[in-house]
Amino acid sequence: MPLTRAEAWAHLCEWTETDALRKHARAVEIVMRAAAHRYGAGAEDEELWAVAGLLHDADYEKWPEDHPNRTVAWLRDRGEEALAHAVSAHYTKWGVPYNNQLERALVACDELAGFVGACCFVRPDGIHTLAPKSVKKKLKSRGFAAKVDRGEIHAGVEMLGVDLGEHIQLVIDALRPHADELGLNGTGAS
Repeated sequence: MPLTRAEAWAHLCEWTETDALRKHARAVEIVMRAAAHRYGAGAEDEELWAVAGLLHDADYEKWPEDHPNRTVAWLRDRGEEALAHAVSAHYTKWGVPYNNQLERALVACDELAGFVGACCFVRPDGIHTLAPKSVKKKLKSRGFAAKVDRGEIHAGVEMLGVDLGEHIQLVIDALRPHADELGLNGTGAS
């Protein structure tokens, strides 16, 4: 029986205590659901892709020096090889080969979901008026959200063979309905 979203969430919460990292995992889950419909087989892929997004950084908080090996081992112990490989490949510098759209999409969505969130934090209307043009402009500013690896964003988009602006729009559109949950309402939110 495939790993369920509920089981993945419980595991994430067991290993990840901070609200910020849980929100990042949730944001990547949401974006990966949308990505399954754009870059994958749609509803057929949605749960698998969402769980990959949810779990991709599950071990980062407790074992940053061993990330993502503990999550990969945990998934392999459960017979979830597709998820394990996607998680093991979600950072290009690890040198893991990309065999399918799930793995490519996770690279393309992970850092960009976090970056779009950072863009929302400095805007009065947050995600509600955010456009790809603004995100692209911020991507050029190395001092803004400096920990976000822009190379990963560009590598993921290139691997998918899609336009950066269109991919940014996908991320914005996926996250916008979840602005309250993820804290993406901007500086003007009360």
